[in-house]
Amino acid sequence: MTVRPPSAIHRLSPSARLLGVLALSPILGLTACSSPRRADAGLAMPQNHLITQDRSASGGDDQIGKSGVNAYLWRGAIDTLSFMPFASADAIGGVILTDWYTPPATKNERFKITAYVLSRNLRSDALRVSVFRQAFTDGQWVDTPVAPNTVSDITTRILIRARQLRADNGGGK
Repeated sequence: MTVRPPSAIHRLSPSARLLGVLALSPILGLTACSSPRRADAGLAMPQNHLITQDRSASGGDDQIGKSGVNAYLWRGAIDTLSFMPFASADAIGGVILTDWYTPPATKNERFKITAYVLSRNLRSDALRVSVFRQAFTDGQWVDTPVAPNTVSDITTRILIRARQLRADNGGGK
């Protein structure tokens, strides 16, 4: 029997592994989008227009329909969390619930994320994120804490993506 030293990924904290997956998900998504099959099929490339009218002069008050949800924050959250399976996503209410996700590198832990878009404004206080972690111990899943910076790191990634979407749509800063 050959004993191998643990890989570097196993030495990382569970929350660091989740953040690593978050960091790689846009890269993997871009790789998938650049498939030559898409160009060969004659499909038009999607445009990044979330709304038909730019209302960014009011501080990012770009909403989905008549809801109180900022369209950029909503799309930023969907894009950022898209590597996880969604249990529910309500654009009007601004609630995203993921299902349990087990990172490929670790089979004995899983994560679930809930994101709430609370306002029409593109601001950090308009977004609330909760991360839940469970570890498989003695044949059952047990709730365990996530690293203190995990929630703030995911929130930051969502905000960065939302601001990028706004800039791509001609919304300014």
